[in-house]
Amino acid sequence: MVVHHALTFIALVAVAALICGLVMARLKQPAIVGYILAGVLLGPSGLALVEDRAQINELAELGVLMLVFLIGMELSLRAFIKVLRIALLGTLLQVAISLAVTLGLSQLLGWPVGLAVLLGFVVALSSTAVAIKMLEDIDELRSDIGRRSVGILIAQDLAVVPMMLTLNGMASAGGFDVVAVIVIALATGFLALFVWYLSRRQRIRLPMSRWVIGDHDLTPLAALAYCFAAAAISGLLGLSAAYGAFLAGLLVGASTDRAAMIRATHPIQAVLLMIFFLSIGLLIDLRYIWENLASVLVLLLIVTLGKTAMNVGILRLLGEPWPRAFLSGVILGQIGEFSFVIAALGLSNGLISIADHRLVISVIALSLMISPLWLSVARRLDKFATAGIPTLKELLSKLYPRETAAVKQTTNVAVQRTQEMVISIERRSRGRLPGWLARLMRRFSGRPADDPDAAFEDGADGEESAEKTPRTIASPDDDETTKASGDAA
Repeated sequence: MVVHHALTFIALVAVAALICGLVMARLKQPAIVGYILAGVLLGPSGLALVEDRAQINELAELGVLMLVFLIGMELSLRAFIKVLRIALLGTLLQVAISLAVTLGLSQLLGWPVGLAVLLGFVVALSSTAVAIKMLEDIDELRSDIGRRSVGILIAQDLAVVPMMLTLNGMASAGGFDVVAVIVIALATGFLALFVWYLSRRQRIRLPMSRWVIGDHDLTPLAALAYCFAAAAISGLLGLSAAYGAFLAGLLVGASTDRAAMIRATHPIQAVLLMIFFLSIGLLIDLRYIWENLASVLVLLLIVTLGKTAMNVGILRLLGEPWPRAFLSGVILGQIGEFSFVIAALGLSNGLISIADHRLVISVIALSLMISPLWLSVARRLDKFATAGIPTLKELLSKLYPRETAAVKQTTNVAVQRTQEMVISIERRSRGRLPGWLARLMRRFSGRPADDPDAAFEDGADGEESAEKTPRTIASPDDDETTKASGDAA
């Protein structure tokens, strides 16, 4: 019976993730958004088919390790070195500005320092998966815009490990002490040295690669062994498990077995990443979002606009031309998938409360979902702003021509029917309406005051007006007489 229950659970998860992923793919959205929606659908806020997140929590943690391992393995260090200056400076400025803003808000709102630092890290990161998908959709992945955007994304991914080490140090017993600072500095320095070393030499050969590569069974198993073994060693040393997984990914990515390892592990990575993002969807509380809709939307708007403006300003400061800076800034304007990891780490370390964690998760998920829409709107705004659109009405008609035409047509029909209704009421109420109301109704119906069909008793005012200015209505016979007189003349 337990076996059947477990199989039913796995089937529900797989089918829901597949359907939602297909729907998002048809809408040209990243599949990870579909996985988040599948979690919402299956979770307590949806059909409540999966109420205990602990059932997939361990697999989700493995998914995080595989995500970090995958990014390290697919990282092209030589391509990254070419845009090293703008990637590193851009990322450092993003993190510094985000931390400055959140720490400033903490002074005004009384937040703990740990919460302010965590929120700064969350906002600074962008989504690698969503950004690359958008670059592919607009055919900019191989252009200068794509190379610089991907370079910044890689630098942000490299910054995740020091961020996690920092949060672990702040949550340690006794607070953020000198030992934690030294450990973080050493780990960050070793990471930088390791990247520099791998980028300057030829491909390396992994241990036992002679016997492993070429065997369809042993190749994915070897990749998993490298990932989880390095993560376990890193954890035993008091560092983050993700730190070890990332180093293992960098090592495999710089080896002669890189292509074979990536091909062999992609199916496993896809399944574990699906579980990770689905577990994020299980955390989203639709009732909480509805009850705090104003707060969530305001924060989402502030983060989206503020982060986009920050990105564009940083890229312009680094010498990028406006078109390149604008498009890259918008593409990097969402909050990243690693922000989920940062938020979960903060919750487990006690740096953030459960209520604040719900709010952060809601904003991150919505930011990922609206990112393609924001890119479309921002590109249209930039296009027509440079063309010099004088009025808001014209701007909307240029941005959304079909939608504006449909609204205009619907509005015209509604106005016309309302006018017809007013005229009908006007005719049925002759002599029973006050004069001011009758005149107002005639004006709204678009008929002149001397319209013969509108000449009716307006109450007392209408009677006085009729006495002062008697009105003669011509009959058809009078028209014929006038015409005949004209012919005779």
